[in-house]
Amino acid sequence: MENSGGIGASLSGRYATALFELARDSKKIEAVEASLGKLRAALDQSDDFRTLTTSPVLSRADAAKGVEAAAGSLGLDDITTKFLGVLATNRRLNQLTGVIRNFRALAARHRGETTAEVTSAHPLDDDQVAQLKSQLKQRLGRDVSVELNVDSTILGGLVVRIGSQMIDSSIRTRLNSLAHAMKG
Repeated sequence: MENSGGIGASLSGRYATALFELARDSKKIEAVEASLGKLRAALDQSDDFRTLTTSPVLSRADAAKGVEAAAGSLGLDDITTKFLGVLATNRRLNQLTGVIRNFRALAARHRGETTAEVTSAHPLDDDQVAQLKSQLKQRLGRDVSVELNVDSTILGGLVVRIGSQMIDSSIRTRLNSLAHAMKG
């Protein structure tokens, strides 16, 4: 069954598709998705881990040792841990962010959900996320999983991307539109 929806066109998409198929066949999609969530948090919070995944000067062996140690300390599942080793061996750790994003999209599609990438100026609390999911479900007529990002440069409001559709209610965009209109 083709489940990638064009994701496989990129390098990170091909890795994500391979990881997804392995997780699906092992019936461990949720475990892998949880581990990838931990990795995403580590990438966001740790400069050292981000450097480990992006540094071209680290040898393959050192990168493999580094991700193995990180996987142990993060408590990742076996599939994700082995997958990180493959990425390190193939010098593809720099694709990890894209792999995580694409895997989440594949997992959401597998569950019959739509994935929305939501960018806000400040972190959203659980009630705000639940309300946003509810509004998106009403608008789209199906369940929506959200990937949350924070970008303080939008000043306020939200930017929501669902596939090729974008809903931009950010203050930055509104101010830019107002400035453009005033120029005449």
